[in-house]
Amino acid sequence: MRSFVLQEIWIGLRRNLTMTIALIVVVAISLSLLGTGLLFVKQVDSTRTYWQSKVQISVYLCTADSANTSCHGAYTPAQAQAIQNTVNGLSQYVQASYFQTQGQAYTQFKQFFANDPAYVSTVRPNDIPASFEVKLKNPSADYNIVSSAVSGMAGVDLVVNEMTILQKFYNLLAGLRNAVVIVALILVLAAVLLVSNTIRLSAFNRRRETGIMRLVGASNLYIQMPFLLEGVIAGLLGWVIAAVLLFGVKSLLLNSLQQYFSYNVGLTTTDLVEVLILTMCVGVLLCGITSFITLRRYLRI
Repeated sequence: MRSFVLQEIWIGLRRNLTMTIALIVVVAISLSLLGTGLLFVKQVDSTRTYWQSKVQISVYLCTADSANTSCHGAYTPAQAQAIQNTVNGLSQYVQASYFQTQGQAYTQFKQFFANDPAYVSTVRPNDIPASFEVKLKNPSADYNIVSSAVSGMAGVDLVVNEMTILQKFYNLLAGLRNAVVIVALILVLAAVLLVSNTIRLSAFNRRRETGIMRLVGASNLYIQMPFLLEGVIAGLLGWVIAAVLLFGVKSLLLNSLQQYFSYNVGLTTTDLVEVLILTMCVGVLLCGITSFITLRRYLRI
């Protein structure tokens, strides 16, 4: 039985070579796009999780060159202490806070833009302001309270909600992810139609063999097995191509996002393996179930 099934699979794939190749290509593209969308989901989630555990508010202090008209020269130690006292008095809203000097801020700036030394060379240490970095207990609910308390104080140049800035980046990734997933779903539908047509054509080409098998009492499962495996094999071959493409997406695209961060918020090998396993299951089930449904209708003729 095993040799017969393998022989029938080979015959089916060879007779419908053009449609089989088209099916493999469509499955590969749809699975790679679906996998890319899933990788973007993981990238957005890991980035969001990391940065949500960090600072939510930066209170930048005045420098000698501040453009803010409320600044009258650089902040004084007394002004910095007053700001610190105000932040400490908001302990019901503030989880943690620390003071970052100009030197520390400049060092961090150089780390962030280490890949662009030309840009770093145009910025002087005194151009980067000192700041109070504040982490809130509930960023969405407490930001306005804390911001209102420190805004306008002597020595304060600007109060920045860093989560608002990062949200734009999240929205960009989420929009790209959604577009990729929508295109992938359209291609999945195309793959379903191709699987159905390929199996139907294969069954039609072998209708004489199938009729003889039915007359001699072969079970439906025995008759269906070569066709089902044809669809599954096409799905697996498409997945192999998709796996190579997804590896390239992670290595060439998503890993390149690391240049914008000084911390490791990239995807791990485990993330890639999880997506590959999921796309393999989708590819096999997609082709297998579609083949099964198509054959059920054929066997009723």
